[in-house]
Amino acid sequence: MEQLLKWIETQSDLFLFTQAGFWIFYAFVLLVHAFIYKKRSLRSGFLFAASLYFYYKTGGYFFSLLIISTIADYLIGLSLDYYQQKWKRKLLVVLSLCINLGILAYFKYTYFILDTYAQLTQSNFIIIDYLANFFNSITGTNFSIDHITLPVGISFFTFQTISYTIDVYRRELKPVRNIIDFGFYVSFFPQLIAGPIVRARTFIPQLYKPFMVSNKWLWYAMILIIGGLFKKMVISDYISINFVDRIFEHPIAYSGFEVLMAIYAYALQIYCDFSGYTDIALGVALLLGFRLPTNFNHPYKAKSIQDFWRRWHISLSTWLRDYIYIPLGGSRFSKFRTAFNLMLTMLLGGLWHGAALKFIIWGGLHGVALVINRVFSRLFKYKPNKFSSLLTWFITFHFVIITWIVFRVDSMENAQIIFDRLGRAFVPSSYTAIFGSQLYLFILIAGGFILHFLPDKWQRNSKLLFIKQSLFIKIVSSAIAVFAIVSLHQSDILPFIYFRF
Repeated sequence: MEQLLKWIETQSDLFLFTQAGFWIFYAFVLLVHAFIYKKRSLRSGFLFAASLYFYYKTGGYFFSLLIISTIADYLIGLSLDYYQQKWKRKLLVVLSLCINLGILAYFKYTYFILDTYAQLTQSNFIIIDYLANFFNSITGTNFSIDHITLPVGISFFTFQTISYTIDVYRRELKPVRNIIDFGFYVSFFPQLIAGPIVRARTFIPQLYKPFMVSNKWLWYAMILIIGGLFKKMVISDYISINFVDRIFEHPIAYSGFEVLMAIYAYALQIYCDFSGYTDIALGVALLLGFRLPTNFNHPYKAKSIQDFWRRWHISLSTWLRDYIYIPLGGSRFSKFRTAFNLMLTMLLGGLWHGAALKFIIWGGLHGVALVINRVFSRLFKYKPNKFSSLLTWFITFHFVIITWIVFRVDSMENAQIIFDRLGRAFVPSSYTAIFGSQLYLFILIAGGFILHFLPDKWQRNSKLLFIKQSLFIKIVSSAIAVFAIVSLHQSDILPFIYFRF
């Protein structure tokens, strides 16, 4: 066992779903799980330990932050159940917010806050990571103190523990008495570092149910895993390295048509990357007997911006709705107040994605769109027809596409160049040459969008058809699919985009 763990450690510094090291680790977890799944406490303890090891492999010593957050919210949850006075319970919630948001703010927003302050006051700051300096002094480590490293997955597990504390405060959830069970909920490795954000009310009850994975669910999990790997390794990574990254880094060097194609390609890339991770996470969790919430529902089929946020990163959008928008008042007050609540929620949603002005602008644009969407839906009530549905889809899709530009660019200067190239740099005679020089790329982009826009019924039926096949056909088909994915993966392995958030 020790030799196996040492071999895994040599595979990679990150346990990516696209790397062999993770799948060897996961096979080991499945093997042990097969012997202990009937013993609930032992099962939870083992999976908790495996999850901590996984986070140690992906986040290094930052797994201590996960432990701090886990212990703090576990104790706060118990205290919320113990104390009945309203002011004490509110104080405990504030304490949880201070701990979790304080950790998040230090690692994610310190530079942004100080840099903004420096620009406003014309001051100069030399930023030092005092926490790293402290650990270096007491443990002999050599962490860099010149910059603050963002721990992978911190935005996800902090939001997860915050939701638990608030749900216990609202008496919508009983506190978890066993710290191992609670720690397992917080750290469950499939969704730990890039979501979905799992609510305790949906996950905790699964801990106490007998393990059961039917033949149908087993092969559905395989479909999710293989489909997720295909999205990430075959589509997202290839179009990122061979097209999107080059153009967004130096848009001035490319024609307007190439820039336009790169924008469409990025929309496909970020969807395949993030939903691919989610699909794999759901499949991996399902084989262990746990069902995670759906995080994507064909978002580019949306016919309004509100519909888009019901389909894109569903666990985040519902989190923002339940813990920010509704507590602010939601739509219960005046129209102006509703618009304010929407804008503030989306600005904070943008800031959640990263400590940069571009994310705030991106969130603000979506906030404005949601306000306009709400106004129009109140003023103009009509019965949808094919033409109006197509028009609203077209507008929504291209609004999302345009805002992805702001989300993706490295600087606002590059965003300005991109819009300039779109307006003035089209050379019709070059279209054929561009397509001819990168035919595989454009086939991949077209194929990715076609798969996305296939009718839901077709996709559902194709999955059911696969599940109904004989065991031999399913095994051979899965093996061929995995071999094809590995063979078609023609680029370096890239970290998942949402790791940085």
